[in-house]
Amino acid sequence: MVLVRALDERMMTLQRQGRIGFYGAHTGQEAVPVAAAEALSPEDWIFPALREGPIMLHRGFDLFTYVSQIFGNAADLAKGRNMPSHMAARAVRQVSWSSVIGPQITQAAGAAYAAKIRAEGTLAVAFMGDGATSSADFHTGLNFASVWQAPALFICQNNQWSISVPTNRQTGSKTIAQKAVAYGLPGYQVDGNDALAVYAAVAALARRARRGEGPAFLECLTYRIGAHSSSDDPRVYRDEREVEVWKARDPILRLERFLLDAKVLRQAQVERLAEEAAATVADAVRRAEAEPPPPRETLFDDVYAARPWHLEEQARELFAVARKGG
Repeated sequence: MVLVRALDERMMTLQRQGRIGFYGAHTGQEAVPVAAAEALSPEDWIFPALREGPIMLHRGFDLFTYVSQIFGNAADLAKGRNMPSHMAARAVRQVSWSSVIGPQITQAAGAAYAAKIRAEGTLAVAFMGDGATSSADFHTGLNFASVWQAPALFICQNNQWSISVPTNRQTGSKTIAQKAVAYGLPGYQVDGNDALAVYAAVAALARRARRGEGPAFLECLTYRIGAHSSSDDPRVYRDEREVEVWKARDPILRLERFLLDAKVLRQAQVERLAEEAAATVADAVRRAEAEPPPPRETLFDDVYAARPWHLEEQARELFAVARKGG
Protein backbone atom coordinates (compact mmCIF):
# COMPACT_ATOMS: atom_id res chain seq x y z
CA MET A 1 0.00 0.00 0.00
CA VAL A 2 2.85 2.35 0.83
CA LEU A 3 4.57 1.53 -2.46
CA VAL A 4 1.35 2.21 -4.38
CA ARG A 5 0.96 5.61 -2.69
CA ALA A 6 4.55 6.52 -3.56
CA LEU A 7 3.95 5.40 -7.14
CA ASP A 8 0.81 7.51 -7.42
CA GLU A 9 2.53 10.64 -6.15
CA ARG A 10 5.43 10.21 -8.56
CA MET A 11 3.29 9.37 -11.59
CA MET A 12 0.91 12.29 -11.13
CA THR A 13 3.91 14.62 -10.90
CA LEU A 14 5.39 13.16 -14.08
CA GLN A 15 2.10 13.60 -15.91
CA ARG A 16 1.85 17.25 -14.89
CA GLN A 17 5.41 17.72 -16.15
CA GLY A 18 4.47 16.22 -19.52
CA ARG A 19 6.74 13.20 -19.10
CA ILE A 20 3.88 10.66 -19.31
CA GLY A 21 0.54 11.02 -21.02
CA PHE A 22 -2.01 9.65 -18.57
CA TYR A 23 -2.32 8.07 -15.14
CA GLY A 24 -5.12 6.74 -12.94
CA ALA A 25 -4.21 7.02 -9.25
CA HIS A 26 -5.33 4.71 -6.44
CA THR A 27 -5.05 7.27 -3.63
CA GLY A 28 -7.45 6.42 -0.82
CA GLN A 29 -8.37 3.06 -2.35
CA GLU A 30 -5.17 1.09 -1.81
CA ALA A 31 -6.67 -1.28 0.75
CA VAL A 32 -9.05 -3.02 -1.65
CA PRO A 33 -6.64 -4.32 -4.32
CA VAL A 34 -3.81 -5.07 -1.88
CA ALA A 35 -5.96 -6.87 0.70
CA ALA A 36 -7.84 -8.75 -2.02
CA ALA A 37 -4.57 -9.87 -3.58
CA GLU A 38 -3.42 -11.19 -0.21
CA ALA A 39 -6.68 -13.11 0.23
CA LEU A 40 -6.76 -14.68 -3.23
CA SER A 41 -4.63 -17.44 -4.70
CA PRO A 42 -1.97 -16.38 -7.22
CA GLU A 43 -3.63 -18.91 -9.56
CA ASP A 44 -6.90 -16.94 -9.62
CA TRP A 45 -7.54 -14.82 -12.70
CA ILE A 46 -8.01 -11.08 -12.22
CA PHE A 47 -10.30 -9.05 -14.49
CA PRO A 48 -9.56 -5.50 -13.35
CA ALA A 49 -10.89 -2.01 -13.81
CA LEU A 50 -8.73 1.13 -13.45
CA ARG A 51 -7.44 0.70 -9.90
CA GLU A 52 -6.36 -2.92 -9.56
CA GLY A 53 -2.82 -2.64 -10.92
CA PRO A 54 -1.44 -3.10 -7.37
CA ILE A 55 -2.56 -6.74 -7.52
CA MET A 56 0.12 -7.33 -10.16
CA LEU A 57 2.79 -5.81 -7.93
CA HIS A 58 1.60 -7.87 -4.97
CA ARG A 59 2.01 -10.99 -7.10
CA GLY A 60 5.64 -10.13 -7.78
CA PHE A 61 5.36 -8.30 -11.09
CA ASP A 62 8.46 -6.22 -11.77
CA LEU A 63 7.95 -2.53 -10.96
CA PHE A 64 10.21 -1.36 -13.79
CA THR A 65 8.14 -3.30 -16.34
CA TYR A 66 4.97 -1.98 -14.71
CA VAL A 67 6.17 1.63 -15.01
CA SER A 68 7.35 0.95 -18.56
CA GLN A 69 3.72 0.36 -19.53
CA ILE A 70 2.92 3.88 -18.38
CA PHE A 71 5.74 5.24 -20.54
CA GLY A 72 4.90 2.91 -23.45
CA ASN A 73 8.57 2.17 -24.05
CA ALA A 74 10.43 -0.82 -25.47
CA ALA A 75 10.19 -2.68 -22.16
CA ASP A 76 6.40 -2.41 -22.13
CA LEU A 77 4.84 -5.86 -22.54
CA ALA A 78 2.11 -4.27 -24.68
CA LYS A 79 4.79 -2.68 -26.94
CA GLY A 80 3.37 0.79 -26.44
CA ARG A 81 -0.03 -0.09 -27.91
CA ASN A 82 -2.20 0.16 -24.84
CA MET A 83 -3.27 3.27 -22.98
CA PRO A 84 -1.23 4.01 -19.82
CA SER A 85 -2.63 2.48 -16.61
CA HIS A 86 -4.05 -0.45 -18.59
CA MET A 87 -1.64 -3.01 -17.15
CA ALA A 88 -1.86 -6.71 -17.84
CA ALA A 89 0.41 -9.74 -17.68
CA ARG A 90 -0.31 -13.40 -18.29
CA ALA A 91 2.47 -14.35 -15.84
CA VAL A 92 0.49 -12.94 -12.91
CA ARG A 93 -2.92 -13.83 -14.38
CA GLN A 94 -4.14 -10.26 -14.77
CA VAL A 95 -6.17 -9.67 -17.92
CA SER A 96 -6.04 -6.45 -19.93
CA TRP A 97 -9.02 -4.23 -19.27
CA SER A 98 -11.01 -1.87 -21.44
CA SER A 99 -11.82 1.77 -20.78
CA VAL A 100 -15.36 0.86 -21.79
CA ILE A 101 -17.28 0.41 -18.55
CA GLY A 102 -18.19 -3.14 -17.55
CA PRO A 103 -16.98 -5.76 -20.06
CA GLN A 104 -14.59 -7.34 -17.55
CA ILE A 105 -17.65 -8.52 -15.62
CA THR A 106 -18.91 -10.76 -18.42
CA GLN A 107 -15.38 -11.86 -19.25
CA ALA A 108 -14.85 -13.00 -15.67
CA ALA A 109 -18.15 -14.87 -15.65
CA GLY A 110 -17.13 -16.75 -18.79
CA ALA A 111 -13.65 -17.50 -17.47
CA ALA A 112 -15.10 -18.79 -14.21
CA TYR A 113 -17.48 -21.09 -16.07
CA ALA A 114 -14.56 -22.42 -18.15
CA ALA A 115 -12.60 -23.08 -14.94
CA LYS A 116 -15.58 -24.99 -13.57
CA ILE A 117 -15.88 -27.15 -16.69
CA ARG A 118 -12.17 -27.93 -16.55
CA ALA A 119 -12.24 -28.53 -12.78
CA GLU A 120 -9.25 -26.21 -12.37
CA GLY A 121 -10.08 -25.11 -8.84
CA THR A 122 -9.38 -21.47 -9.68
CA LEU A 123 -11.54 -18.37 -9.41
CA ALA A 124 -12.17 -15.52 -11.82
CA VAL A 125 -12.41 -12.21 -9.99
CA ALA A 126 -13.96 -9.14 -11.61
CA PHE A 127 -13.35 -5.71 -10.14
CA MET A 128 -15.50 -2.71 -10.97
CA GLY A 129 -16.45 0.76 -9.83
CA ASP A 130 -19.90 1.71 -8.64
CA GLY A 131 -20.77 3.09 -12.09
CA ALA A 132 -20.24 -0.29 -13.74
CA THR A 133 -23.08 -1.75 -11.67
CA SER A 134 -25.46 0.32 -13.82
CA SER A 135 -24.12 -1.22 -17.03
CA ALA A 136 -25.62 -3.97 -19.17
CA ASP A 137 -22.53 -6.11 -18.61
CA PHE A 138 -23.23 -6.12 -14.88
CA HIS A 139 -26.64 -7.71 -15.49
CA THR A 140 -25.31 -10.18 -18.04
CA GLY A 141 -22.26 -11.19 -16.02
CA LEU A 142 -23.94 -11.70 -12.66
CA ASN A 143 -26.92 -13.47 -14.20
CA PHE A 144 -24.72 -15.87 -16.20
CA ALA A 145 -22.46 -16.64 -13.24
CA SER A 146 -25.45 -17.28 -11.01
CA VAL A 147 -27.27 -19.55 -13.47
CA TRP A 148 -24.19 -21.70 -14.03
CA GLN A 149 -22.88 -21.40 -10.46
CA ALA A 150 -19.51 -20.35 -11.78
CA PRO A 151 -16.64 -19.84 -9.30
CA ALA A 152 -16.52 -16.07 -9.68
CA LEU A 153 -16.18 -13.14 -7.31
CA PHE A 154 -17.46 -9.71 -8.22
CA ILE A 155 -15.81 -6.95 -6.20
CA CYS A 156 -17.04 -3.38 -6.44
CA GLN A 157 -14.85 -0.50 -5.31
CA ASN A 158 -17.62 1.94 -4.48
CA ASN A 159 -15.60 5.13 -4.27
CA GLN A 160 -18.75 7.29 -4.29
CA TRP A 161 -18.05 8.81 -7.71
CA SER A 162 -18.38 7.40 -11.22
CA ILE A 163 -15.94 9.99 -12.60
CA SER A 164 -18.11 13.09 -11.95
CA VAL A 165 -21.41 11.33 -11.23
CA PRO A 166 -22.22 10.67 -7.55
CA THR A 167 -23.57 7.24 -6.66
CA ASN A 168 -27.07 8.55 -5.94
CA ARG A 169 -27.31 9.93 -9.48
CA GLN A 170 -26.48 6.67 -11.26
CA THR A 171 -28.44 4.15 -9.18
CA GLY A 172 -31.61 4.22 -7.12
CA SER A 173 -30.49 1.22 -5.09
CA LYS A 174 -29.90 1.92 -1.41
CA THR A 175 -26.68 -0.11 -1.54
CA ILE A 176 -24.71 -1.65 -4.38
CA ALA A 177 -24.48 -4.96 -2.52
CA GLN A 178 -28.22 -5.54 -2.53
CA LYS A 179 -28.29 -5.58 -6.33
CA ALA A 180 -26.71 -9.05 -6.21
CA VAL A 181 -29.75 -10.55 -4.48
CA ALA A 182 -31.91 -10.23 -7.60
CA TYR A 183 -29.48 -12.48 -9.45
CA GLY A 184 -29.43 -15.14 -6.75
CA LEU A 185 -26.01 -14.14 -5.44
CA PRO A 186 -25.15 -13.29 -1.84
CA GLY A 187 -24.21 -9.62 -1.66
CA TYR A 188 -22.04 -8.21 1.12
CA GLN A 189 -20.81 -4.77 2.07
CA VAL A 190 -17.50 -4.08 3.80
CA ASP A 191 -15.47 -1.06 4.89
CA GLY A 192 -13.15 -0.71 1.91
CA ASN A 193 -10.73 1.48 3.85
CA ASP A 194 -10.11 -1.27 6.41
CA ALA A 195 -7.52 -3.57 4.84
CA LEU A 196 -8.07 -6.30 7.42
CA ALA A 197 -11.84 -6.28 6.91
CA VAL A 198 -11.43 -6.47 3.13
CA TYR A 199 -9.00 -9.36 3.51
CA ALA A 200 -11.38 -11.27 5.77
CA ALA A 201 -14.36 -10.72 3.46
CA VAL A 202 -12.55 -11.69 0.25
CA ALA A 203 -10.94 -14.73 1.89
CA ALA A 204 -14.32 -15.97 3.15
CA LEU A 205 -16.02 -15.54 -0.23
CA ALA A 206 -13.09 -17.17 -2.03
CA ARG A 207 -13.32 -20.22 0.24
CA ARG A 208 -17.05 -20.38 -0.41
CA ALA A 209 -16.56 -20.32 -4.19
CA ARG A 210 -13.85 -22.99 -4.05
CA ARG A 211 -16.25 -25.26 -2.15
CA GLY A 212 -18.54 -25.11 -5.16
CA GLU A 213 -21.12 -22.85 -3.53
CA GLY A 214 -21.21 -20.41 -6.44
CA PRO A 215 -20.40 -16.77 -7.11
CA ALA A 216 -20.71 -13.86 -4.69
CA PHE A 217 -20.66 -10.08 -4.74
CA LEU A 218 -18.73 -7.75 -2.44
CA GLU A 219 -19.21 -4.00 -2.19
CA CYS A 220 -16.19 -2.22 -0.70
CA LEU A 221 -17.14 1.23 0.57
CA THR A 222 -14.20 3.53 -0.07
CA TYR A 223 -13.46 6.96 -1.49
CA ARG A 224 -11.44 8.39 -4.35
CA ILE A 225 -9.33 11.04 -2.62
CA GLY A 226 -7.89 12.55 -5.78
CA ALA A 227 -9.00 12.96 -9.37
CA HIS A 228 -10.54 10.14 -11.37
CA SER A 229 -7.43 10.33 -13.52
CA SER A 230 -4.84 12.84 -14.63
CA SER A 231 -7.43 14.10 -17.15
CA ASP A 232 -9.95 15.03 -14.45
CA ASP A 233 -10.42 18.04 -12.13
CA PRO A 234 -12.77 17.02 -9.29
CA ARG A 235 -12.84 20.55 -7.87
CA VAL A 236 -15.51 21.47 -10.41
CA TYR A 237 -18.05 18.88 -9.25
CA ARG A 238 -17.52 17.92 -5.61
CA ASP A 239 -17.20 19.65 -2.25
CA GLU A 240 -13.68 19.72 -0.83
CA ARG A 241 -15.13 19.31 2.67
CA GLU A 242 -16.29 15.83 1.67
CA VAL A 243 -12.75 14.98 0.61
CA GLU A 244 -11.35 16.13 3.96
CA VAL A 245 -13.74 13.84 5.81
CA TRP A 246 -12.45 10.85 3.86
CA LYS A 247 -8.81 11.85 4.18
CA ALA A 248 -9.22 11.21 7.90
CA ARG A 249 -10.19 7.63 6.97
CA ASP A 250 -7.08 7.06 4.85
CA PRO A 251 -6.58 3.26 4.68
CA ILE A 252 -2.80 3.49 5.00
CA LEU A 253 -2.97 5.69 8.10
CA ARG A 254 -5.60 3.42 9.63
CA LEU A 255 -3.49 0.32 9.17
CA GLU A 256 -0.40 2.15 10.42
CA ARG A 257 -2.21 3.21 13.59
CA PHE A 258 -3.44 -0.32 14.17
CA LEU A 259 0.03 -1.83 13.77
CA LEU A 260 1.64 0.86 15.91
CA ASP A 261 -0.92 0.37 18.68
CA ALA A 262 -0.38 -3.40 18.50
CA LYS A 263 3.38 -2.77 18.67
CA VAL A 264 3.89 -4.73 15.46
CA LEU A 265 5.53 -1.66 13.92
CA ARG A 266 7.55 1.21 15.33
CA GLN A 267 7.37 4.75 14.00
CA ALA A 268 10.92 4.52 12.71
CA GLN A 269 9.90 1.50 10.62
CA VAL A 270 6.92 3.37 9.19
CA GLU A 271 9.17 6.22 8.11
CA ARG A 272 11.74 3.84 6.67
CA LEU A 273 9.06 2.03 4.64
CA ALA A 274 7.97 5.32 3.08
CA GLU A 275 11.56 6.26 2.24
CA GLU A 276 12.29 2.87 0.72
CA ALA A 277 9.10 2.97 -1.35
CA ALA A 278 9.95 6.41 -2.74
CA ALA A 279 13.47 5.27 -3.61
CA THR A 280 12.19 2.10 -5.30
CA VAL A 281 9.76 4.10 -7.43
CA ALA A 282 12.41 6.68 -8.32
CA ASP A 283 14.74 3.93 -9.53
CA ALA A 284 12.02 2.31 -11.67
CA VAL A 285 11.14 5.68 -13.21
CA ARG A 286 14.80 6.47 -13.94
CA ARG A 287 15.23 3.17 -15.76
CA ALA A 288 11.92 3.45 -17.63
CA GLU A 289 12.67 6.97 -18.86
CA ALA A 290 16.00 5.75 -20.22
CA GLU A 291 14.34 3.07 -22.35
CA PRO A 292 13.82 3.86 -26.05
CA PRO A 293 10.38 3.64 -27.67
CA PRO A 294 9.31 0.30 -29.14
CA PRO A 295 11.00 -0.45 -32.49
CA ARG A 296 8.81 0.49 -35.45
CA GLU A 297 9.13 -3.09 -36.68
CA THR A 298 6.83 -4.21 -33.86
CA LEU A 299 3.92 -2.29 -35.41
CA PHE A 300 3.03 -5.35 -37.44
CA ASP A 301 3.56 -7.98 -34.75
CA ASP A 302 0.96 -9.95 -32.81
CA VAL A 303 -1.98 -9.34 -35.16
CA TYR A 304 -1.75 -12.68 -36.96
CA ALA A 305 0.16 -15.86 -36.10
CA ALA A 306 1.60 -15.70 -39.62
CA ARG A 307 1.75 -12.24 -41.16
CA PRO A 308 -0.43 -12.12 -44.34
CA TRP A 309 0.83 -10.75 -47.65
CA HIS A 310 -0.84 -7.35 -47.36
CA LEU A 311 0.78 -6.64 -43.99
CA GLU A 312 4.15 -7.75 -45.34
CA GLU A 313 3.66 -5.31 -48.20
CA GLN A 314 2.70 -2.47 -45.86
CA ALA A 315 5.69 -3.20 -43.65
CA ARG A 316 8.11 -3.06 -46.59
CA GLU A 317 6.62 0.24 -47.74
CA LEU A 318 6.80 1.78 -44.27
CA PHE A 319 10.38 0.71 -43.65
CA ALA A 320 11.44 1.93 -47.09
CA VAL A 321 10.03 5.38 -46.31
CA ALA A 322 11.66 5.33 -42.87
CA ARG A 323 15.06 4.51 -44.37
CA LYS A 324 14.73 7.58 -46.59
CA GLY A 325 14.04 9.71 -43.53
CA GLY A 326 10.30 10.05 -44.17
